[in-house]
Amino acid sequence: MIQYVTTKATDKPRREEGSMDDRRIFDRIKASFPVRFLDPSNGREGKGETTDISANGLCFKTREVLNTKTPLELWLDIPDQHEPFYTRGRVAWFEPSVEVPSQRAGIRLEKAELMGLARILWLKKRGEAFKTENA
Repeated sequence: MIQYVTTKATDKPRREEGSMDDRRIFDRIKASFPVRFLDPSNGREGKGETTDISANGLCFKTREVLNTKTPLELWLDIPDQHEPFYTRGRVAWFEPSVEVPSQRAGIRLEKAELMGLARILWLKKRGEAFKTENA
């Protein structure tokens, strides 16, 4: 099910104390849906599930271990009856965990993806609820 909670860019991140400062420009929207990714430098593929998204970044849970600064091509499976949304970015941070798939990755998108965010906001406006695949 998708959950939407808009948080202001000035809000503190909801991570452990001592984590990096929140430097986001755009508001985040809590959204849970499948994401597939590809590291174009070595052809490695993976999948996960988003936890939140904004116009210039997203966070997702995955079973894969990702290194910071790794370039990624991403396909977001937004459940709005359209093709997956394609975008590119780099791993900004990664939080490993012994509890798979609770490893989290923060991705900074190459450019602000307002069209992708608009698709998510449209679902929010309609009050769509849906189930997603587990990562």
